[in-house]
Amino acid sequence: MRTLTSRTRNSHTTLERGSGADPIAPEVGRPRPSVTLAFPLRPAILDERVKRIVRMVESGTTFAIRDLALEFHLSPSYLQRLFKHQTGVSMGEWLNEQKLQRAASLLSSSHMSVKEVAYSIGYGHASSFIRAFERRFTQAPARYRKQSDDAKC
Repeated sequence: MRTLTSRTRNSHTTLERGSGADPIAPEVGRPRPSVTLAFPLRPAILDERVKRIVRMVESGTTFAIRDLALEFHLSPSYLQRLFKHQTGVSMGEWLNEQKLQRAASLLSSSHMSVKEVAYSIGYGHASSFIRAFERRFTQAPARYRKQSDDAKC
């Protein structure tokens, strides 16, 4: 089981996560190495809908809050409140972090252009993606790829 810890603007959140099919279920008898993520989830007993959302998004598919709300027959505002209450993390920030982490992975492991990566993770404009990526990783996507390539050699 991993213990994930992060600071957000107003709070400190920690998540204990197991591995395997259910990313929320704890494992018994394993040591707990510390891993830090930008937006971890709270170790609460999560609503089944929130567990499904986490699994769906972590599977690699890009979702918008509106799409998830339709899928679960909830209003977007109620879904966001439910997610925040259950996890302690804003759904929009968490979804954005998931997209940017996927982009970083694509940049370091594929030969897709920055524009292709932006579109594949759900950004309509490459310039918006580049700005968001720079805010999160403090460097442009092309520079991130170059440093990743240099580290492989």
